Amino acid sequence: MFSSVPARKMQICSVCSEQPPKYRCPSCKVRYCSLGCYKKHKDSCLPVEKPASSHPESKDAAGSAEPLSLDDLLHEDDVIDKVPPQRLQLLGQSTELRDLLCNPHLRQLLRSVDDAESKASAMKAAMQEPLFVEFADRCLKVVEGEDNALSSSD
Repeated sequence: MFSSVPARKMQICSVCSEQPPKYRCPSCKVRYCSLGCYKKHKDSCLPVEKPASSHPESKDAAGSAEPLSLDDLLHEDDVIDKVPPQRLQLLGQSTELRDLLCNPHLRQLLRSVDDAESKASAMKAAMQEPLFVEFADRCLKVVEGEDNALSSSD
């Protein structure tokens, strides 16, 4: 009965069919991977009818890329970089991360990314800081399980 349904379907960009999608068209909900793909897509976009928006400024954003929402990420099995909640909880148990977070400069960098209107630009700027790169690398090692591999190899 379940054999005709794949257990886990990996999505690819609806425009180039090469990369995993990072964005969703705000008009028709088609998924795409880059600004280039969005520009190609917008010429043939067929908007999906939806109720009138309660936010009048949303018309200005109709032509811009809409990142996947938190709800999208939490409820989709086909997102490649999705980290299970159990792995995320390991971040709070890392003494190395806790030590890094004692640094006021790192805390300020994290606040600036969190407060930024353009998260992508703020992340790009923060990634120029060696301390932030060290923090990001450490987070990745924790959620990817490299902590366990390192401690078990000794």
